[in-house]
Amino acid sequence: RSAADRRVDTHGVAMNDISTSQTFEILALLTGIGYALLVVKRSRWAWVSGALSSMILAVLAAQAALPLQSALQASYVLMAGYGFWHWSRAEGEARKIVVWPLRWHLLAVVVTALVAWAAAPWLATAGAAWPALDAAVTVVSLLATWMTARVVLENWIYWLLVDSASFFLYASQGLTFVAPKLPSAVQAATPAA
Repeated sequence: RSAADRRVDTHGVAMNDISTSQTFEILALLTGIGYALLVVKRSRWAWVSGALSSMILAVLAAQAALPLQSALQASYVLMAGYGFWHWSRAEGEARKIVVWPLRWHLLAVVVTALVAWAAAPWLATAGAAWPALDAAVTVVSLLATWMTARVVLENWIYWLLVDSASFFLYASQGLTFVAPKLPSAVQAATPAA
């Protein structure tokens, strides 16, 4: 089947599948909002809520022909373990806000662009509905998640880019409830120490 066919398939799903999918989308949305609110408070329990949201989203993305988004959500579960551990360490030091110099951002942009560019052709052959966009969202999301766990202030800039692209990616595959989910933009409002 072509990528265009896979894009349309999610809209031709039986009514039972739609209601089940929407129930899980809503659950993922609610746990994602919980994650965002807890991150703003800099609570380590944010990572538990985020892991639950990501587990659900991994399954939904796989069902919607977004394999790299599914893998990304699975990696978020692992990052949630790291975030929980890191935020559980020495209370003050582990969550001290860090500001990156411009050269680190430039390096991050170049490296993420190269990795996304290299991954897109593989995704196309693996049947991804939107290979280039899926690759870019995945790579930048991984970086932004790591930045969040390390409490890098500028993570919000990366999350705004990811959320904008993810909105289109998920909505185009029929995941209407999770498409507008912007917990990462909310989490970026981490207050200064």
